[in-house]
Amino acid sequence: MDQKELVARCQKGESGALNVLYQENNRKIYAMALRMTGSQADADDVVQDTFIRAFKYIKKFRGDSSVSTWLCRIAINLTRDLAKKQKRIKPEIEVDVAAPARDIMVQKKLEQALGVLPEGFREVLVMHDVVGMGHGEIATVLGVKEGTSKSQLHKARARMREILTGKKGKS
Repeated sequence: MDQKELVARCQKGESGALNVLYQENNRKIYAMALRMTGSQADADDVVQDTFIRAFKYIKKFRGDSSVSTWLCRIAINLTRDLAKKQKRIKPEIEVDVAAPARDIMVQKKLEQALGVLPEGFREVLVMHDVVGMGHGEIATVLGVKEGTSKSQLHKARARMREILTGKKGKS
């Protein structure tokens, strides 16, 4: 089923269509939320709240962007609200204890570096490098120009290099 048909069925309240919408998008939203919050519990909450809002407001979805972009926008807003509510400076770091020790150390270092990135850099980096979104879609989600997305990604990667190596890059 194509996206227009899926949205139309969701707007009619068909539970099967709502389930398909969830199944097609929940992993992407979770991956983004996990990297933005640094916490599995918070990421689960963001995913749940994203789909609650989406199901509640699906009738207002106009199709100006893809449904996936719309869902990402909801999730980004929820992660921002959560960060404000919790007044977090750094996200909690959760690691995969089943991974080899070296991998855990690398994962922890990357998560810590991601946690200290400014919010705008972190959002673009996560959407592009973790979720796999293109700059056009990122620009739509964040309400910025595509060039701004590209610039933010470049700056985010440079800042990550600085954080991970401890060396200040050339300005």
